[in-house]
Amino acid sequence: MSKFYPESKVEISGFFAKYYDYLLNIVTLGRYSSLIKKIVLLMKIKPGHRIIDFGTGTGRNACLMMNQLSLEGELLGLDTSKEMIAQFKKKCAEFPNAKVIYKRIDQDLDYEMYFDKAFISFVLHGFPQEARKKIIRNAFKALKKNGEFFILDYNELSFKKMPFYSRFLFKRFECPYALDFIERDWKKLLEGQGFGNFSEHLYFKKYIRLLKARKMP
Repeated sequence: MSKFYPESKVEISGFFAKYYDYLLNIVTLGRYSSLIKKIVLLMKIKPGHRIIDFGTGTGRNACLMMNQLSLEGELLGLDTSKEMIAQFKKKCAEFPNAKVIYKRIDQDLDYEMYFDKAFISFVLHGFPQEARKKIIRNAFKALKKNGEFFILDYNELSFKKMPFYSRFLFKRFECPYALDFIERDWKKLLEGQGFGNFSEHLYFKKYIRLLKARKMP
């Protein structure tokens, strides 16, 4: 599959898509699983909530969110990797109200004021800035009034102030878009798109952040 953004490393296919969860466990020394469980609890999902998951991937996160929902709730996952979508369908097969569709998250969405919560995990940093803004606008449009947008990704950091080994690993394994992402003021940018009432939780020596933003009425 050709990439929409050739320099991005969040558009995954082939071998890496097939074994993504396994490889993620290795890279994080098994810590990702416990992290995402904490994140889902922090989201305070109610049984009847509607959730949209941007760049949903294998469905690993979606299934954890689905465990918090009743049959009255629903989750919609968006992704462009056919391998990821196939895994989502297999993992979430027991949840009839979990749906995944092939859809670019940086293109117009049909949903307006429909979802209670929007979630995006380690995806936003892999897009150029204009595409990120479009994704944020999509989240704003899709959310109900006072709906919450959860962004799990790199924290705001100064690349030059990172320890040498961190700079080396970041440049070796991340795309140029990520270097731009960590230097931006995301609360200010989200404010400009109609979000506010921020809260955050930091992980992995403050390199990773869960940023919650509320759609302001």
